[in-house]
Formats: sequence, structure tokens, C-alpha cells
Amino acid sequence: MSTMSDTDEALDRGALEALYKETFKNIEEGTITEGRVIAIQKDKVVVDIGYKSEGLISLNQFPPDELGALAVGNHLQVYIEQREDAEGNLLLSKEKADKMKVWEELEVAHQEGRAVEGKVIARIKGGMMVDIGVKAFLPGSQIDLTPVRDLDGLVGATFEFKIIKINHRRGNIVISRRVLLEETRDKRRQHTLSTLAEGQLIQGTVKNITDYGAFLDLGGIDGLLHITDMSWGRVGHPSDLFSVGDRAEVLVLKYVRESGRISLGIKQKTADPWMNIASRYPEASRVHGKVVSLTDYGAFVELEPGVEGLVHVSEMSWTHEVRHPSRVVSVGDAIEAQVLHADQQGRKISLGMKQTVPNPWDIIQSRYPAGTRIEGKVKSITDFGAFVGLDEGIDGLIHISDMSWTRHVKHPSEMFKKGQRVSAVILCIDTDKERLSLGYKQLTADPWESDIPSRYLVGAVVTGVVSKVAEFGVFVRLDDDVEGLIHVSEIGTDGSKTLEERFAVGQSLPVRIVKVDSDERKIALSVKDETPDGRQDPDAPPRAQGDIDQSLGRLVQDKAASSSSDGA
Repeated sequence: MSTMSDTDEALDRGALEALYKETFKNIEEGTITEGRVIAIQKDKVVVDIGYKSEGLISLNQFPPDELGALAVGNHLQVYIEQREDAEGNLLLSKEKADKMKVWEELEVAHQEGRAVEGKVIARIKGGMMVDIGVKAFLPGSQIDLTPVRDLDGLVGATFEFKIIKINHRRGNIVISRRVLLEETRDKRRQHTLSTLAEGQLIQGTVKNITDYGAFLDLGGIDGLLHITDMSWGRVGHPSDLFSVGDRAEVLVLKYVRESGRISLGIKQKTADPWMNIASRYPEASRVHGKVVSLTDYGAFVELEPGVEGLVHVSEMSWTHEVRHPSRVVSVGDAIEAQVLHADQQGRKISLGMKQTVPNPWDIIQSRYPAGTRIEGKVKSITDFGAFVGLDEGIDGLIHISDMSWTRHVKHPSEMFKKGQRVSAVILCIDTDKERLSLGYKQLTADPWESDIPSRYLVGAVVTGVVSKVAEFGVFVRLDDDVEGLIHVSEIGTDGSKTLEERFAVGQSLPVRIVKVDSDERKIALSVKDETPDGRQDPDAPPRAQGDIDQSLGRLVQDKAASSSSDGA
């Protein structure tokens, strides 16, 4: 039997030593190496990395999707945590190996300027936390091209990011989404600018809305769609037609390459509806439309998309003074009107509503001749009279001078109240000025022509009540609101007292009738000849007729001044 020579034995020992040393190759704590799964136990995985002993990895380090595919023979990248623990086991970590691998890939991506994908996992102070394999910080200013109001709404969303700062030793990574968006925008901008031309139809996205228009993103460059170029019709506010994020096809109206300004339009995509407007809406033609807007001076009516007409407040009713259009129509009402005038150049159409019904003033004169007795409700009261409404919608005026034959009416409210039903007589109708004059006192006979001259005889002594004290005399109210004047010349002298001191409003006073003038509707009174018991003073000097006429004249002037008005 042959034996191994010393040389062979030396070689075998050298080979064994080499193999033994090989087990320590790259087996350094804190490094990554490759291993092979040789067993899967209840709570751990046994991995052979070519070391003198197998390594152990907890099953908790395997995600559910990887755990299901785990099998003996699989090769893994593992991190050497400890070559020997207290029990002599080699401790390995798959989690740390994965993280180190991710860090290496992220550092390469940062160096090469490549984008990485990440998922927003939480909102934190100053920005968002993003999972890109490891946790990275996304500053608020780097989220989008414009400030994002709802940051919480981004949680759970996945985007591409660019690493702008990385420090493996400190475990710090700062990323940006805005950088990628700016790069994309710049590329789109260059492409858009190279192809943009006036008259071109282009798709845009509403980016911002102002009071005067909407800004659209045309592909990296913004254009302005002015409110006047949105529609041929009325646009109250751009937000009535558009919202941020809306897509719209627009026409490039003007493009100034030097400044980069772009003017856009939508209404120019269709023909101007005001062309040949006069032939389509001839004067005196009847039209139907919808009230779209109200102002203090009238109502705007849409006749067709882009074409509106104005019904002026003065053209809404024949009979009523319309103070505001809202008293006649409301926004959304469908109305009939008549075309009064169409101005294509001025883009205006004047409409009338009252022209669609007969003018009651054309028939009122034949229906209500002078002297006709009518009944109506008091609609309003002014300083000079009371307006009474007739069934036809026409208002007539009872002037303050036509309210009483005998009573001195200082204000119409002494005779009438708003809403009161009254009777009156038609005095006069002026169709040209659209005025109707009514009389209230004319319901009865004029007492100055029949009753008063026979009831108030010259020389008779009657009792009246002082109604007013003036510089030139004292007014006294007799029966039936008949008023007479005691002129100062008919009062007598008493230098120690003024008229206001001698007479008081409401005072009962015996007076003598000096003169009754039915034509002038005046009664002159006297207390000069009266003793306190009403008997004539035999020693009184005779009255001068000139003084009496003067007193009556002052009475007429006073009544005329009190009854002056603005007219019917």
C-alpha cells in the first residue's frame, strides 16, 4: 500500500489552508455580499454566504410578496451585521442590504440626473414625506409650478421626482417635482413657440381666471382669452363660462414674438351675429326673448345667442311711471317686444314692451267724456294733489284746488288717504301730455252760486272761530268751512295789544258780515261795530268801502298763495 509523500502532504495542507482562508474573503461586518438560501425555518431563513458557518435572517424582514416566492436555492443580497454573536451565529440582514442597494441606486440617479419614482406618504412641516425606496423630503416650494392649497390631497399619490440633494451618511435626501415640471414645460414651450401662428386653432387649459379674462396654458406658454373675446353675447364674469382646469379650443388672434404675448379668442370661431341685423330685426317687427339683465334704466333681452336688445324703462308701460324695471320684469322672464330701432354699427337694438298692447290714452277720451263720474283708489298723495287710479291703469289727478268749494285745504292728506276709494268727476283729458284731471268738489253744487249768498246776508251777525291771525287781519271760519276775513281796519284800535295778543286760533268770535262776493268767493267780516255782547256800537264811525275791498283783496291773495301748486 503506497503512502502520501511529504510533498503531496504539503500540497494538501496548502490547499486546505487556502480554502479556509477563502471562507474569510469579503466577510466583513458592515458589508454586502451574496448568499444562497439553504433552509427556511419557522421564524428565520438560513443562508450560506461561504463562511465557516451559515447566516440567519429573520422572516420578518421579507415583505409578504417576497415571502411567498422565497424558496431553498434562492440567491439574496445580504448585509453582514455580526460574524459571531454570543452563540457563534453569523447574523445577516436583508433589510439593510436592500436599503444600501437603494442608496447606491439613488446616488447613481443623482449623479446621472435621472428621475426616480416615489409615493407621497405624509404631510410634514415645510413640505411632504415621500417614499422613494427610502424616506425623502419634498419641500413645499418644490411640489408644483404653482402653490398647492390642498397638500393633504397629495397623500397617497405617486409622482416622478428629481434628487437635488443626497447625503447617505446622514440619511438625508431632498427631492423636487417642480424641476421635472419646469423641464417638461420648457420643452413644450419650445415646441409650441416653433409652431404657433396667428389664425391657428389650438387646445388650451384654463390656468387662471381674472375679472377681465382667463389665462390658458397652450403648452408651456400662456395666452390671454379676454372677456370681450369669449362670446358675441354678454358675459358677466369669465367664471360664468370657465373654471380652472377646463379644456378649450381657441383661436390665436395675435402673437407678438418679441414680448411673447398671445391674444386668444373663442367668439371669432363663429360668424358675427350682428351682421345684417337690421334686415333680420326690422323696425316695428314683433320679437320674443328672455330677460338676461336688469339695470336702473331698463332690461336687456336676449333675442338670440350674442344678440341682446334693451327695453328702456320708459318703454315698459303706457300708463304707469315705472321707477325700476324689476317692478315689471325679472331675470329669466320670457317677454314679447317690438323693435323700435336696430343699430348694426353700434350693436344696439331698442325694444318696447308697451307697444305690444293698445295705448289706453287713445281710447280714454271717448270712454270718459268730461263730466263723467268715476270711482277709483287713491294711489299716491303729493303736496299739490292726490292721484286716483282708474281700472284701465291710468291715473288721474285731483288737484288741491278741486277738493273743496269752501274749505281752505293746506295739504291733500287732510282730505284723502292712500288706498282710500273715492268718487270724482272727469274735468279734462290731455292725450298729448297724457294727463287726466279729476275733481272732487264738483261732485256737489257750488255753494257760492246758490247757498252762501242766501245764508250770509250783509249786516247779519254770526259766530265763527278764529282760524288764522295775520298782519293784515284775522281769518274766521264760519259754518260749512266757509272762511271770512276781518281786516285790521274792521277790528278797531287798541295800541296796547297786538293782533296775536287780542285774538287766538280757536277762539269763538261774533262777527258782522260786511260784504259777500260770490264771483271772487270772498266774505268780509267786521268786529269794529260790535260790542262784547254782539250789539252794534252806535258811536262807531262809518266803514270805508275801500277798506272793505282791500281786506277782501288780501283774503284772495292769501288763499291763492296757500293753494299754489306744481299743476296737474
